[in-house]
Amino acid sequence: MFTTARSPNLTQSRLPDDLFAAIKALKQELNAVILAHYYQDSDIQDIADFIGDSLELARKAANTNADVIVFAGVHFMAETAKILNPDKLVLLPDLNAGCSLAESCPPEAFAAFKADRPGHLVISYINCTAAIKAMSDIICTSSNAVKIVNQIPENQPIIFGPDRNLGRYVMEQSGRKMELWQGACIVHENFSEKKIVQLKIENPEAEIIAHPECEPPVLRHANYIGSTTALLKYSQSSSSSAFIVATEPGIIHQMQKQTPHKHFIPAPPNNNTCACNECPHMRLNTLEKLYLAMKNQTPEITMPQDLQIAALKPIQRMLEMS
Repeated sequence: MFTTARSPNLTQSRLPDDLFAAIKALKQELNAVILAHYYQDSDIQDIADFIGDSLELARKAANTNADVIVFAGVHFMAETAKILNPDKLVLLPDLNAGCSLAESCPPEAFAAFKADRPGHLVISYINCTAAIKAMSDIICTSSNAVKIVNQIPENQPIIFGPDRNLGRYVMEQSGRKMELWQGACIVHENFSEKKIVQLKIENPEAEIIAHPECEPPVLRHANYIGSTTALLKYSQSSSSSAFIVATEPGIIHQMQKQTPHKHFIPAPPNNNTCACNECPHMRLNTLEKLYLAMKNQTPEITMPQDLQIAALKPIQRMLEMS
């Protein structure tokens, strides 16, 4: 599934003085598009053509006219772009940019879980590998999961994976019972309820906004729960002047750009050494690696054709049902 190409060695290449200008020039030369997730470093967000959450980026990848897709995100996101564009070159700045949630769902174990529950429809969160997508009937994102589940006939049993917290939230919102795969995201699972409550005491005017991948104790304190894009939109429309943000803090760059007069506080994790909760996988991508990926046209995302075809069907169903 994974390409054998290695990430470029930064020490072996001379970098231009102005990386922004050099990337823009390469973009024109290659007819490339740069897609970046909200959890990327601010420099990457600022150079990207499109910034979004998983659903928005999947839509952009499905509709792009570019010859080269540079995906500044994690591996499963670049895989999705390749599945939607099998004949295009898809680059990921650092192949080691994985995902703890995707890794928490090994294909062999998920296949056994599915086999033990015959007759179940499989809805998988987009934060999973191509192999899991290929075993699924429908893909969803945190933006559309409730909407998709609500379209399934009530007598149809459902398996939902791999994120148990998102699955639990969807069950609460839809009233549907589902069989949940017990996976989780290290970022959203590790927020400290105690520290968030303390922040709220110190900032009583602040609203707590949280991603549905968070653990239930955190969600209970939230004034608003939504996908990354939904959190961004809510921070713009709310009359509140301050927010405690319980998701990966990369989104705060966009929140601050959209409403510079408001105050955004990253929700802290359980450990005592960090004031925020950055995704270590997302942060492997850098502006330097993005430039080198475009210059060298590697590392490239590749996968077997049969896997691409099998994984495409549930993604297409998601796009149709969204």
